Amino acid sequence: MSNELVHQAFEEGEGILNLVPNFVPRRFGEPGFRLRLHPDDYYPFGLKRGAIKERWFSSVVQTINGDDAPEDEGLSYVALRSDSNSRFLFKDAVKELGADLIGDQLIKEHGTWPMFAKFFDYKTPLFHHIHLMQKHAELIGKMAKPEAYYFPRQLNNHGGEFPVTYFGFDPSVTLDEVKERLLQYEATDNRITELSRAFRIQLGTGWYVPAGIIHAPGSYLTYEPQLNSDVNSVFENVVSADHYSYDFLVENVPEDKQRDVDFILSLLDWEKNTDPEFKKHYFRPPVESSSEDGIYEEKWVAYGNEYIAAKELTVLPGQIATIKDSSAYGCIIIQGHGKFGAYDAEAAQMIRFGQMTSDEFFVSEEAAKKGVVIANHSLREPLVILKHFASNNKDVPKS
Repeated sequence: MSNELVHQAFEEGEGILNLVPNFVPRRFGEPGFRLRLHPDDYYPFGLKRGAIKERWFSSVVQTINGDDAPEDEGLSYVALRSDSNSRFLFKDAVKELGADLIGDQLIKEHGTWPMFAKFFDYKTPLFHHIHLMQKHAELIGKMAKPEAYYFPRQLNNHGGEFPVTYFGFDPSVTLDEVKERLLQYEATDNRITELSRAFRIQLGTGWYVPAGIIHAPGSYLTYEPQLNSDVNSVFENVVSADHYSYDFLVENVPEDKQRDVDFILSLLDWEKNTDPEFKKHYFRPPVESSSEDGIYEEKWVAYGNEYIAAKELTVLPGQIATIKDSSAYGCIIIQGHGKFGAYDAEAAQMIRFGQMTSDEFFVSEEAAKKGVVIANHSLREPLVILKHFASNNKDVPKS
């Protein structure tokens, strides 16, 4: 990779980079077919690797996806505005441009862009699982993984097979009851969600899920901002006719603790999991950020935590808005067409695997503070953009 190419892209885009679609296969679950990927392209790596079920945004981290995964799987690429066939890793752009791209604070605190976002798209529900808290992640040399969910209407023309999400355990449940289910892991269906509680998914809303909270995401396509980590423990062993080996329970547990059921139970933040006011504390209805009558409206859709945040911006038909933010961000256009800074921009309708699009961008801190000029060229349709931020955006609502 030439450093000159990075600087050329940065200058051509006036501080904004155009990212290449970054699709990820998974071996478990069934695809929801809402990623706007061409229907012939859901198995680009063959049946063994599974179908495409996720699209990752502004990612500097590789997937943890088995020995067959290529070294760059999960890593975002940047394309030149003048020649989309000239590409380089977003990770290399962050390394080369540093604070000019993501700002001084993130460089000092993390040394890199510390988060990414994804669409995950499953027809069937996911397994009941947790992401490790920091004290447990450190034992295997990794980081905790808090995450947020938002359910955009534009990408959810159908709800899949199970449009509800399980969170935590009912407040009446005891730790011994959960322990009993884990002890059944290799013998029979442990039906652990019988101990949980389900919330029907409301489009246009979201949730915040701290590390240590067990959850089984439902079957709507979900926009998920998260930290650069992927450490989980799968407590549910049978889901929609798929069954999961004991390895899924302990793959992120120290080797000497993998048969210690009490240690595995300690991965749970028990107080949060049994919180009787769980919805009050973790449900995230949209909160207005800014607006201009007849021009645009912007809402926070992920907030109330110290790690990640996201907005949904809507520019109304035929309008132009200059949108300022206090920090760098990645974004994905999910409806409409027009201009995004120096770029022609449009929501993708059908993407061939490997094809370049004009729907995903990364905005440098300076460009964000100066303001991105966004024009909606449609006479009828709104231009809708999801924007994901790291921990350094000072305007995020605290609760």
